[in-house]
Amino acid sequence: MLNWIVIGIGDIAIRRVIPAIQAEPRSRLYGLVTRDPAKAIPYGARVWSSLDQALADDAVQAVYVGTPVFLHAPQTIQSLRAGKHVLCEKPMAMNEAEARTMVQAAKESGKTFGVAYYRRCYPKVQRAKQLLEAGVIGKPVLAELTCHSWFDGTGSRSWLVDPAKAGGGPLFDIASHRIDVLNFLFGQPQRAAGQLSNLMHHYAVEDNATVMIEYAGGARGIVDVRWHSKVSRDECRIRGTDGEIDLSPLNGPDLIYPGGRDNLPPHTNLHYPMLENFVDAVEDKGTLLSSGATAFWTDWVTERARRPKS
Repeated sequence: MLNWIVIGIGDIAIRRVIPAIQAEPRSRLYGLVTRDPAKAIPYGARVWSSLDQALADDAVQAVYVGTPVFLHAPQTIQSLRAGKHVLCEKPMAMNEAEARTMVQAAKESGKTFGVAYYRRCYPKVQRAKQLLEAGVIGKPVLAELTCHSWFDGTGSRSWLVDPAKAGGGPLFDIASHRIDVLNFLFGQPQRAAGQLSNLMHHYAVEDNATVMIEYAGGARGIVDVRWHSKVSRDECRIRGTDGEIDLSPLNGPDLIYPGGRDNLPPHTNLHYPMLENFVDAVEDKGTLLSSGATAFWTDWVTERARRPKS
């Protein structure tokens, strides 16, 4: 039984991660780290007010880092150095340098280090990868992903528009997932660039970002994310020399490709398959789909997308 602690009792932890730990038969919710102990009462687990105290407990084996982005690197590194396995929420870090340090800490610790890019576990994303490898659209040349919504920067997620806590706006929050999908499908990125601006919302982070990525073999990915659209979009299309694979909406079940159409819904708890895969990796029963080493390349792309243009 893998004893988990969860750092931060926020929306994702409450709706997905804690239920996933409770449902995974090899896992146990051992404790919670929170500045508000009242939040922990419903779970009947141990409670600590500081990570130092929690990591001093030898029974703790795995840590889920669910705090704002600026805490990901220090809390992950501290947990790895304490000899714990770590599953960190995305995006991995505030910048490429932090991400690199996290990967190095994982290597030195010998512990399993995963990042919560759960879309790698979507059945239809797995199927799309198989179709690409089978050549059903010929040579892939262009992948286009969009995620558009309206976010005015208020409410319980207002910290997302504070660059000191979140690192950036939709580039960090929603583009990161889609950049990681492209990296999963096409491999290590070779070049990347981006354009960021504020068109409607003038908070301290961008309200839109467009990223272009080049992959080995010539495939190009374009990710466009916006927090100023009152029309919601969640598109994902991959074009090749002989056809197209359509995964739109990315979070839905449909997958359309030359000669076929599949209905492959994701798990009702999007984080469960990822957590299950993480436990498999800890037990040496499977390969970690989203590791710190793979997630690093999303931060690598993000860093280049943010660079000022000459």
